[in-house]
Amino acid sequence: MRHPEDYVEAVLACVEAVPAGRVTTYGAIADAVGRFGPRRVGNVMSQHGGAVPWWRVVRADGSPPACHEGTATEHHRAEGTPLRPSGKVDLVAAFFQPPSVES
Repeated sequence: MRHPEDYVEAVLACVEAVPAGRVTTYGAIADAVGRFGPRRVGNVMSQHGGAVPWWRVVRADGSPPACHEGTATEHHRAEGTPLRPSGKVDLVAAFFQPPSVES
């Protein structure tokens, strides 16, 4: 990818590909898009993720970002996303591997 906008679009396309009731991780998106790591994906999501189902992207331990924890959990329950007793997403049951995006 040549332009930062291409990276942003690729990250958001990965998020949009996650089906309802499933989640992916910042790291999985970083792997699918390439070029940068999970922190850069988090930066893209914090700046541009409002129009996509952002709650379907969680940390590697199944937790949403702290600033969205309550709202994300509401979305997860509404979509029937498998949750652990701790309230974190059950990644074994809910994980979705986003398709690779060509750079």
